[in-house]
Amino acid sequence: MSSPSQILLGPEQGTFTLRTGVVGPAARTGHNLTIEFERWQATVDLDGNVPTAVVLAVNVESLQVRSGEGGITPMTPPERALARVNALKSLKVTRFGDITFRASAITATDDGYSLTGDLSICGKTRPHSVTVVVDGTQVSGESSLKQTDFGVKQYSLMMGALKVADEVTVALEATIPT
Repeated sequence: MSSPSQILLGPEQGTFTLRTGVVGPAARTGHNLTIEFERWQATVDLDGNVPTAVVLAVNVESLQVRSGEGGITPMTPPERALARVNALKSLKVTRFGDITFRASAITATDDGYSLTGDLSICGKTRPHSVTVVVDGTQVSGESSLKQTDFGVKQYSLMMGALKVADEVTVALEATIPT
């Protein structure tokens, strides 16, 4: 029988990002954002090489806007700073400092694992699933979610003619320490 162990993943091992889109009649004027969280930790409990529990905690205040694609003009540093402020307001950072995911079921797949559990954002917890691909020491996962399911108000401009799309994509890419 194997002894239980634990893997810790964080910014030193990889990235945790959020990608947004834009919708509305003026969508072509807006930027699709790539946001990176600079402080996060994934804890993976193992029995041998098999994960038995996964917990991800993301510090919302560590949010940084890395890029903005599209739009009429390239996104400037002051626009990235403003987008960060608006995102922090939308995520209610002063009331809810962390985003968490706790896997309650882990199922092996052909190339990794399917994690099912509870995702908590802005004080609301909802069931959520994500597929994680493991390739040697590389681990990656990507999942879409609707902001409104968690009480996040979509940022908008021009009386709603331009707003952040409700569906966003989160992604994790990391190297498992050896």
